[in-house]
Amino acid sequence: VELVQSGGGSLDPGSSVTLSCAVSEGSIASYTVAWFRQAPGKEREFVCSTRWGGGSTRYIDSVKERFTIARDNLKNAVDLEMVALTSEDTAVYYCTAHLGALQDDAAVDPYDYWGQGTQVSVYS
Repeated sequence: VELVQSGGGSLDPGSSVTLSCAVSEGSIASYTVAWFRQAPGKEREFVCSTRWGGGSTRYIDSVKERFTIARDNLKNAVDLEMVALTSEDTAVYYCTAHLGALQDDAAVDPYDYWGQGTQVSVYS
């Protein structure tokens, strides 16, 4: 299974961007999918997730009201829409997927598949 990411780039503060993560095998509905990010010199950090089954979502406090994770069944992908970006959002963003449900979708270890990473840089 491959996760192919697209989107990202160099952006101005306050701008918006959408990242996409396409799954190569199976239906996106069968996976719990999350986005993590890793800023320079920091550990990989959970950002948000959409859970298998009902697809309920979860966000860290710093991105609530600004980021939206959503499944796109036509593309067999999960998108991450990010608005009102700040320099604190600068990081490499990774999508990750697990087939089925997860007890702790904010932990790195349980995930089976990872995307290649996408740089998002927000500088004034």
